[in-house]
Amino acid sequence: MTANSKITDGTNRRLRLGMVGGGPGAFIGAVHRIAARLDDRFELVAAALSSNAERSRAGAQELHIAPERAYGSFAGMAGAEAKRPDRIDAVSIVTPNHVHFAPAKAFLEAGIHVICDKPLTTTVEDALALVEIVRRSGLIFGLTHNYTGYPLVRQAREMIAAGELGHIRVVQVEYAQDWLTTSVEATGNKQAVWRTDPAQSGPGGSLGDIGTHAYNLACFVTGLRCDQVAADVSIFVPGRRLDDNVQMLLRFEGGARGMLWASQVAVGNENNLRLRVYGEKAGLEWGQENPNYLRFTPYGKPPLTISRAGAGATDSAKHASRIPSGHPEGYLEAFAQLYADLAEQIAARNAGRAPAPSSLLVPGIEDGVAGVRFIAGVLESSRQNAAWVHLLPA
Repeated sequence: MTANSKITDGTNRRLRLGMVGGGPGAFIGAVHRIAARLDDRFELVAAALSSNAERSRAGAQELHIAPERAYGSFAGMAGAEAKRPDRIDAVSIVTPNHVHFAPAKAFLEAGIHVICDKPLTTTVEDALALVEIVRRSGLIFGLTHNYTGYPLVRQAREMIAAGELGHIRVVQVEYAQDWLTTSVEATGNKQAVWRTDPAQSGPGGSLGDIGTHAYNLACFVTGLRCDQVAADVSIFVPGRRLDDNVQMLLRFEGGARGMLWASQVAVGNENNLRLRVYGEKAGLEWGQENPNYLRFTPYGKPPLTISRAGAGATDSAKHASRIPSGHPEGYLEAFAQLYADLAEQIAARNAGRAPAPSSLLVPGIEDGVAGVRFIAGVLESSRQNAAWVHLLPA
């Protein structure tokens, strides 16, 4: 079954989606809206797009949302939607990091499934509180680490789980950008302003913005949990309040060792997310800027290049592909894959059936907690002059 296959759930309708944040001028809100619609599984019907009530309502009407469902606040939206017979099935939270916890809590307590951008929260305490709310509610919670939606990322995970690399020894992951090489935030750039503001971004700058993606990718693909980090966190641009470069060593359970580098001041890099994994039998490499190919090298043999939907593609890669090989798929489709998989989970819940197993690879609440623990652990290690710090709870 392909990702964009229609699945009959007994309701014969698109799932009703609400959105918190993502108003005019917000990059990621538009990405989520495109992703939610790409496979025709969701319809955006309600929104609270801004912390300013007037802008929120005006922005929602620009998206053709009915006036009575163009809300001035997320709290008002959660309360009103919970009472409607045609209530939303899920809400997508696409706000700056400091406004993840409160709306997620409000909608979960209103009985509505949640799709949340990363990082989950700005503190470990809030992340653990959300875990308890999700567990009590029994609701679906998806975290949009979108790189897990790429077909060959899922293939790499499947190959490692099948033992094709053997015991994993080394994990190298990096995410390099250059868009914050100068003090862009001082020019009023909206995306830079909130990402470099501790009150909105939380304690991590590049660490929270892209470092968490690199960390999640390494853990998702290898299936390993990271136990310890030794990190050096830097601020290179004068006057900046949050990190713009992080470098660290990783120790995984089971003995694997790794390195992670995340930087937003690496001149010459646009969105260079790259993963390399080496086991006792083989190695593999994948890069986000050329995501339709996976390089696999068995020891002592010539390297193989596996294409997204071509010969050698596994079931998990085919599930996440929409078009034939040779036609590039990328960032938007990977985001859409998470929405398609969450739609299947929600539709299955509505119909009282088990979801397709292929839909269950979306990061969830526990992955969110791992990301927040990662941020906290890296910062603590750097404060201790790159001392080893445990990430996993005792």
